[in-house]
Amino acid sequence: MPTLHVAPLSKLAATVAACRASHLVTLINVGTAVERPPSIAAERHLFLGLSDISQPMDGHVLAGVQEMERLIGFMRSWDREAPMVVHCWAGISRSTAAAYIAACALAPERDEEEAADALRRAAPSATPNPRLIALADGALGRGGRMIRAIARIGRGADAFEGTPFIMPLASRQQGLSGASSCG
Repeated sequence: MPTLHVAPLSKLAATVAACRASHLVTLINVGTAVERPPSIAAERHLFLGLSDISQPMDGHVLAGVQEMERLIGFMRSWDREAPMVVHCWAGISRSTAAAYIAACALAPERDEEEAADALRRAAPSATPNPRLIALADGALGRGGRMIRAIARIGRGADAFEGTPFIMPLASRQQGLSGASSCG
């Protein structure tokens, strides 16, 4: 079964090693130094330089349609032979949004509410970036359902950084259960 792991930057190398990931998505501020683990080939690493904001702000990069197209395209091109790791600075906002987006993009029939509930069970601190969710909702033609599902689960538990987790890529009815730790 393919697995999608989410981690903060501080646990990136350990998570990639423990999971034996083949693909990596980085969602982090422009200029932040991120050392790609040597086990990840350059062509299997998507780096999106964007700030964790939902509205334009001077000195920051607001995610747009182009970044969302790149993210969804990269997720869909993943062969799922080996795990993928998604990370941001804290593992709470941008990376949890990307994990939810992957769950919806890779399973177009999946119910948005069920995927949001799976995210909350897997990551109590998850607070997905609303801008990324809105862009994905539009790109995936979900008619606002992704936005409403994430608004319903609300802000996650307070945390300095998230704990690495696995985002289920299928509903419980499809045979995958909740979260487990990955290093």
